[in-house]
Amino acid sequence: MEPLVAEFKSSPDLVLKLYHSSIRKNYPVGSVILNENASIRSIPIVTKGTLKVIRTEEDGREILLYYIRSGESCVMSFLGGMHNETSKVKAEVEEEAEILFLPIDKVNLFIKEHPEWLDYIFRLYHKRFEELLEMVNAVTFKKVDERLLGLLQKKQEVMGSNTLNITHEQLANELGTARVVVSRLLKQLEELGRVRLGRNKITLV
Repeated sequence: MEPLVAEFKSSPDLVLKLYHSSIRKNYPVGSVILNENASIRSIPIVTKGTLKVIRTEEDGREILLYYIRSGESCVMSFLGGMHNETSKVKAEVEEEAEILFLPIDKVNLFIKEHPEWLDYIFRLYHKRFEELLEMVNAVTFKKVDERLLGLLQKKQEVMGSNTLNITHEQLANELGTARVVVSRLLKQLEELGRVRLGRNKITLV
């Protein structure tokens, strides 16, 4: 059963409306589907693959906020679209994705017509709120090496593989730190037998 269908298995009518009302698009890894400060005319619902949601600071540094997986949507888009605000985050494809883009007017209509749609939005809010609290806790109280290992393990879970095709620069951006710091910590993790390093590749042991 597809994740989106599983989310609304009690309401096949809503699933049909979602597919009928949305524009379906496919994106390769690295595609940016939503930029910061962009107008939000539709919300993305991921039916296949994974997106990562990133916040960029004024000095250009980035930090990973959370992942959007198959069957999920972006609560930041819900917020911005429903209040006619621009996007506060960037959404980038982490794993080749198929996405439904649902127009904002349909988002509001479905809230009135389908209680399970509103429940879906609230469940997403709850999950993202917990993930953001976890991220704040990590940035505030954890050392960078703990955060790095946690990020690698999260990517391992999302991608379903022990081998990650990623650069030190990408990891540094997602952690909001310098590449040299990440390279040094990865070397330490390799010496401890926690990872094996290759060219643009990291294998968790």
